[in-house]
Order: sequence, then C-alpha cells, then structure tokens
Amino acid sequence: MGCAGFTCSKNSLCALNILYVMVSLLMIGIAAWSKCFGLVSSFQVVGGIIGVGVFLFFVALAGLIGAMKHHQVLLFFYMIILSLVFVVQFSVSSACLAINEEQQNHLLEVGWNNSLTTQRDVEKSLNCCGFSHMDINGSCAAPCFHYSTCTTCAAKIQEHAGEVLRFVGGIGLFFSFTEILGVWLTYRYRNQKDPRANPSAFL
Repeated sequence: MGCAGFTCSKNSLCALNILYVMVSLLMIGIAAWSKCFGLVSSFQVVGGIIGVGVFLFFVALAGLIGAMKHHQVLLFFYMIILSLVFVVQFSVSSACLAINEEQQNHLLEVGWNNSLTTQRDVEKSLNCCGFSHMDINGSCAAPCFHYSTCTTCAAKIQEHAGEVLRFVGGIGLFFSFTEILGVWLTYRYRNQKDPRANPSAFL
C-alpha cells in the first residue's frame, strides 16, 4: 500500500510538472512566433511573455527533478515557490474577473499611453487611429488613415477587452487551483518514505 501511494504521488507530481513544461514552452513559442511574423512589435510585451515562460519552465523542471529523485531540499523550495506563484496568480485572476468597466477603460488608456509600439500594433490590427480621439496631423499605422475613414480605437478595444479579461481570469484561476494541487502533492510526496530506500535513512 505504501509503495502504491508513493508511486501514485510521484507519477501525479511528474505529470503535473510535464504539463507546466509544455505550457511554458507553448508560451515561449507563441511569443517568439508573434515577434518573428510581426504580429507584435513591442519588445516589452514579447520579453515579458518569454520571461514568464522561462520562469515557469525552470520551476516545473525543478519540480520534475525533485519528484524523480525524491530530493527533499528541491521539493521544499519548489513547494514554497509554487505557493508564492499561486498567491500572485490568484490575486491577478480575481482582479481580472472583478474589474468594472470604468477601471478597465482607465487601465486600457494607461497601457495605450505607455507604449508607442503597442499603439501601432493595435492601430494596424484593428484598423483604427488614436485611443479616444484621432489626430489628423499625426501618424497612424492603420490602412484607413490614408482614406480618412478611421474611427478611434477605444470603442473597438472595449468590445473585446471584457471578454479577454474574463478569459484570462478564468484560465488563471484554473491554473491557480492546479498549483494548489501541486503544493499538496509535493507536501504529501515529500513526507512519504521511499520503499526502495534504506529504512533507517532520514527522509
């Protein structure tokens, strides 16, 4: 029974971390693909996504190695890091789901004003100019600008922003609960004795 429980915990923890590795590689791949094909020109956005992906990859790798070797110290630090990630992710996901329309518009405008490259990306993809007003004497990456038929981007962004925030919040909330599962599995697995090890060894 002890051996079966130990193996089950080990396999579950390994499977969870393999899932995290796959998600991290997917994040890095999508960010790099978007940059290469010019879908997103902002280095900060791409760099941020790749940074999160790399961080998740190394955390998952540490958990995978710790699970395979039943490494007490590695599993302890993995459990602490995963707990901190859960707190941050749960808070951000809850904020995404709870944000009202006024706060949403304010955040969108702040994000718009902070990055010229993001402005150009949005104008080009949504075929609009300016956030809440269009400067006729300025420049705009949208094709409609040459024909003077552009509308402002605020309305178009707001059409999709609520859905995107709910989607991101829902996905984040789902993964935050998998992290709690990971912490529980790690704690349980870490305190189990390896049936193949020396019975007199400290585990």
